[in-house]
Amino acid sequence: MAKEYFKADFLAGEVSKSEEFQSVADIFALLSDSTRLKIFWLLCHSKECVMDIASMLGMTTPAVSHHLRILKDAGLITGYRDGKEVFYAAEAGRRTDALHSITERLMSVECPEFDSAHEAVNERPQFTENHVEKIRMIHEFLSENLSERITIDDLSKRFAMNPTTLKSVFKDVYGESVAAHMKVHRMRKAAGLLSSSDMSVGEVARRVGYGSQSKFSAVFGELYGVSPREYRAAGGRRRNGRK
Repeated sequence: MAKEYFKADFLAGEVSKSEEFQSVADIFALLSDSTRLKIFWLLCHSKECVMDIASMLGMTTPAVSHHLRILKDAGLITGYRDGKEVFYAAEAGRRTDALHSITERLMSVECPEFDSAHEAVNERPQFTENHVEKIRMIHEFLSENLSERITIDDLSKRFAMNPTTLKSVFKDVYGESVAAHMKVHRMRKAAGLLSSSDMSVGEVARRVGYGSQSKFSAVFGELYGVSPREYRAAGGRRRNGRK
């Protein structure tokens, strides 16, 4: 009987902690929005910027910013600046770990790459399939528009991808920067035009995105070891160009 009285007293004491229960209730209310819950779960596994989150969820950046602000005010996520970009991640702590665990248990979702949410937010995982797919689309777009001088900012806006992420994923996929990789593609196309057409060197330069013939000739010489005219005169036999 004494044990029952003790239990009742203990429970009565705990349920009297109205502020603490209200705090937890507020968090559950905050995560009752499925979009907000998606963003919270995503940031338990990856550090992301507003633009990349918007791209992954098919949302506008203002809408994502609204949810991020609410999550940040609740102390569930944190933001930090990396160069010009602001990235977000789940705030490390007992409360965040518990919410992360509850979400995945209810959804029967597993985290094969991470032992804990804390590890997830402190170690950048591999880029998502969505990132890689977009980079391949960007590569195809650039390859089809070699005559145009397209900037990273242009690509970022066209493909709704954060500039920093774009450059990082491109290098991860293709092994070199966007500029270095596309320079080789431009010179390959130029070599083909020099071999198979009677275009002037100036016209070839314009076809591969160079307004300056002298600049084009210098870059061509770096890759092939000869000037464009010498390459054409030799019948298109390449020397130092890449395969």
